[in-house]
Amino acid sequence: MKQVTLGTTGIQVSELFFGAGSIGGVGSSVTTRDAGMKTDEALERLDEAYELGVRVIDTANSYAGGESERVVGRWREEREHADVVVETKVGNVVERGQDGIDLTAGHIERQLALSRSRLGTVDLYLSHAPDPSTPLEATITAFAAAIDAGQIRAYGCSNLTVHDLEAVLLAADRAALPRPGWIQNEFSLAARSDERDLLPLAAGEGLGYTAYSPLAGGVLAGRYRFDEEPPEGSRLAIAPRMYVGAFTEKTLDAVTRLGAVARERDVSTAGLALWWLLRHPSVTAPIVSPRRTEQWDAVTEALALEPDDALFEQVGALFAP
Repeated sequence: MKQVTLGTTGIQVSELFFGAGSIGGVGSSVTTRDAGMKTDEALERLDEAYELGVRVIDTANSYAGGESERVVGRWREEREHADVVVETKVGNVVERGQDGIDLTAGHIERQLALSRSRLGTVDLYLSHAPDPSTPLEATITAFAAAIDAGQIRAYGCSNLTVHDLEAVLLAADRAALPRPGWIQNEFSLAARSDERDLLPLAAGEGLGYTAYSPLAGGVLAGRYRFDEEPPEGSRLAIAPRMYVGAFTEKTLDAVTRLGAVARERDVSTAGLALWWLLRHPSVTAPIVSPRRTEQWDAVTEALALEPDDALFEQVGALFAP
């Protein structure tokens, strides 16, 4: 697997990240606790990711109430892979009395210490979402202090709009503070709104861009029909609100056409959707989250499929925004 530079951080990362958001639960919601991978399953998926060449693990302090970080930390301690980069996030509701995103200096300091105790080290640190009640300069100052103290190597921002990103860059420059090195947002064939404004801005400023939900919860794998209930235990059944924007009749019609193109190339629908994201010129690395061993097949197909500009345009046109 190729190594690429993550935006302005100078840090080399694998061209795919492993997303640990399904360890112990599904994302940060209390309602999906225990709906994700058990510890033994998670350790197996992490081993498989490493064997494939994935060298970045993405997690968050809020995933399954901290269980995701704890399992990733256990895996790191037991396997002793010195070349693994760990990325986690801060800001989501995790503390008693917290009623929204918190990116104050005190919250970041407390939660970074807790994340480091679970994970061993934190290399890449992300704000999980914007905090409208905290001045941007105060948040950026807290991240800069963590870098200066050697507690993290770089910081980035997640779940931003283009206006959010403009404000962060302006605040950093105005205060002569370090800018974020990359952005992490939802992006896939079924979620392409960032192409309009945010991706051009990020690329123009030299920022990296990592994409989560690359298969839109399985929608882009052709697992669902619009007129049928999603299978029990599927991402769409467990957390339907996370994928409501992708689970539409229009998108599923496009997935059917994508499947026909995939068959012509002798790859799976999911493999072709991942390949398109890997080849996207503005995407540094997609974040993949297989829950079963066989789901790595789509990943290996995507990595094996050669660059093809005509195919890239053809696939993209099926899901034109």
